[in-house]
Order: sequence, then structure tokens, then C-alpha cells
Amino acid sequence: MSDKIQTKRQSRNQEASESTIKRSLGSKIFGYGSLTIIVLVTLFPVYWMLRTALSTSKTLFSDPTSLMPVNFTMGGFARALGLSTNAQALAEGGSGASVNFSLYFMNSVIVCVILTVCQVAFSAAAAYAFSILKFKGRDAIFFLFVIALTVPGIFLVLPNFLLIRELHLVNSLFGIMLPGLLMAPFAIFFLRQFFLGTNLSIVEAAVIDGANHFRIFRQIVIPIAWPQIITLAILQFIGAWNDYLWPFYVGSGKPESTVLTVGLGVFKSQTPQGSPDWSGLMAAALIAAIPMILLMIFAGKKIVGSIQASAVK
Repeated sequence: MSDKIQTKRQSRNQEASESTIKRSLGSKIFGYGSLTIIVLVTLFPVYWMLRTALSTSKTLFSDPTSLMPVNFTMGGFARALGLSTNAQALAEGGSGASVNFSLYFMNSVIVCVILTVCQVAFSAAAAYAFSILKFKGRDAIFFLFVIALTVPGIFLVLPNFLLIRELHLVNSLFGIMLPGLLMAPFAIFFLRQFFLGTNLSIVEAAVIDGANHFRIFRQIVIPIAWPQIITLAILQFIGAWNDYLWPFYVGSGKPESTVLTVGLGVFKSQTPQGSPDWSGLMAAALIAAIPMILLMIFAGKKIVGSIQASAVK
């Protein structure tokens, strides 16, 4: 009798185990299948950009549903890099507009590097003050910075432009950088949250030993927050690199003050076919995105980890 009971128990356990395995396998298949669909949907626009960039603008609309390039050519990338002659561009359906790629690229690098360094440096100092220093009205002032995060950037374009015009800084790289040079509300909020969630007993010990706040900030706080600072620098650099509207208003009047995202807009010019140079425009967009793609590939995990660390408190 006991043998029969034990056999039934073993049979039920085996059935339960098989059922669990089947459910687990089904969940994995569903999860991986859903993830694959999401990835394909996300990457398809990028593939379509590449397909368009490798097509000939003159015959692009002869087969608009084709998943493969129409009359494969590298002419779009040549025009985006300024390596194509006017005759070659017109032959492939381009507008014939010239692009000083190296100048525009260098302008973007200068603007983004200076903006990133200044924003991170001043924001780190402000975050230190808002999280560690004790002074009257500290929380009220920080509340103003939080409110600044809720103001849409488009509302600030007109007053900032009027200010830059009065300072005679239109069509200059400094005019592009000035409005965001000293303050970045998100950067201050990001670092303050990290400082608040950090064990600052070392800072308290340094204050007792007589160290001034500049020395504490430089020798103690900065090394502790270095991973978050690097992450913030990457995020600010990406934001500055992708900015288009403000550099277009302030710096598009002269080649010396035109950044890459604005300069490559020449491909919107009408072609002999009566439409923009879609091949050149997509090629230019892909080239402009390469630095950001490389940053996300090599620093994506670091960015996510630092943001999670800063969101602890």
C-alpha cells in the first residue's frame, strides 16, 4: 500500500515538474519573441535611413516599397562629407549644395566640449552647495531649479535670442554656448541626488579637521562622485550634439559659426526633381549620429548604473 502511495506521489511530482518546465519554457519563448519584435521595430527606421542613404535620389521614388537600396550608390555619403563635385551631385539627383563637413564637425566639437565641461563643473559645485552646505534659503533656491526643469525649452528661445542679439553675439560660437554655459538644472538635480544618498562622514571629518569647502569638494567629493560626473558629461555632450533649433537661430548666418546638425540641413534644398536630397540628408543624419552611437555602445551600461545610483534618494 505504501509503495502505491509513494508511486502516486512521485508521479504527481513529476507531472508538476514537467508542467513548471513547460510554463517556464513558454514564458521564455514569449519574452524573447516580444523582445525581438521590439528591437526590430526600433531598429527599422535606422535601417530605412541606411537604405535611403545608399539609394540614388533621382530614382529613389521609382520603387518606394523596396527594402533594398534603389540603384545602390555611395554618393549620398560623398555629398554629406563634401567629397562630391557639383556635377556628380546633380547626376545622382542631389541639389548641388556644398558642405564644409570638417569645419562644421569641428564647430560642433568645440561647442559640445566647452558646454559639457562648464556645465558639469558648475553643476557639480552647485549640487555640492545644495546637498552639503547649510545656508538660509537653500531649499527654496533649489526649488527654483526644479521648476526650471518643467519649463519647455522652446519658451526660452525668444528671450535668449534677444539677449544674444543685444550682446552682438549672433553668428558666433560663444553666442550658441552662452545661455547654457553656467547652468544646467538637470545636471544639478542629478548630482545633488547622488550626494544626498552618499555616506558623507568623510566630509564631516574633514570639516572637523579644518579643511575648507573648496578642498573638500576637490579632494573628497569629486573622487567619490567621479562615475556619476562622467555619466553626466556623456549625457550633456549628447544633448548638446543633437541640438538643432538654438544653433540654427544663432549661428547659421556664417559657416564659421555653423554646427554639424545645422550645416547638414543644406540637403533640404530642392533638387531638380522638386524634392529634397533624401539620400544626402539620410547619409548626413547617419554620419552625425555616429559619435552618439559609439558613446552609447561603450558607455550605455555605465549611464544606466549611474542614473540608478543617483535615484536611490
